Amino acid sequence: MTLPAGWTTRRPTLDDVPAILAVVHAADTFAIGHPDFDAEDVEQSLTAPSFDPTRDSWLALDPDGTVVAWATVDNPTGVGREFVEVYVDPERAATLRAPLLARQLDRVAERAAERRLPALTVRCAVFAPEREWARDLRAAGFTVAKRYVRMRRPLADLPTEPSPPPGVTVRPVRPDEAELREFHRIHDVAFGDTPDHEPLSYERWRARIGDATAWDEWFVAEVDGVLAGALQSSDQALDQQQGWVKRLSVLPAYRRRGVGAALLRRAFARYAQKGRESAGLGVDLTNPTTPLSLYESVGLRETLWTDMYERVVPAAGV
Repeated sequence: MTLPAGWTTRRPTLDDVPAILAVVHAADTFAIGHPDFDAEDVEQSLTAPSFDPTRDSWLALDPDGTVVAWATVDNPTGVGREFVEVYVDPERAATLRAPLLARQLDRVAERAAERRLPALTVRCAVFAPEREWARDLRAAGFTVAKRYVRMRRPLADLPTEPSPPPGVTVRPVRPDEAELREFHRIHDVAFGDTPDHEPLSYERWRARIGDATAWDEWFVAEVDGVLAGALQSSDQALDQQQGWVKRLSVLPAYRRRGVGAALLRRAFARYAQKGRESAGLGVDLTNPTTPLSLYESVGLRETLWTDMYERVVPAAGV
């Protein structure tokens, strides 16, 4: 890896969280117009399962010792695809993205060998303004695998929540063991027909969500007394005064019956009660359930897109 004269690299530690966050905020502001990460997100990345900061991540520093770039691998389940992120200060360190990517791809090759796999698939996200990053990825052998869109609707003009369809009841989830297991099962089954679904055990999912959760923003839908749908919210957009739908799932047998729309409307109403200015979510355009029309029917509109680039990396020594 070639660096400008006087610039250096080293491995990150938890002491670097504020410096890393400054880089990520600069990168996010360039890519999507606002910061999309907080200090807790950085700390969780550096302490995630299947991640070793002394081997899986790099910082780049300018001659003054200021952190200007952060490269990392994300795969908390330890199975399936690897996600590589290379955050740079867009005004000072854009040229470091390609060499840091190369270093991360070498590490992915090592991770494949450690898992005794012949190769691993790597993905990298590209937002619309990141044209140079897209060129770097294509030059490194990546191709576009899919596109995601983010959608948003304001809550100031939120209409009165209509009654759910006949036989459909929407209520907050009960955060006890039995119902959370069913909540997890609904998501697992509902996403089972999507191309990129990677099952996550209930135990791992439960450990990931923790207990500091706004359960009143999580909802289930019953159809004739049977749990048929689930909506999981996230606080990832609170700094924008936005309620965020992390995951919406409806079991296949109950689709096209208004269950998803009823769950979304209930979530929007709860966000509005809490003073949020808008609601948002992300959509995988390759999802075979074609949810875009559902989201548009409840007032959501596209605000930005993300392309997911992909490449297969052979294991080291193969």
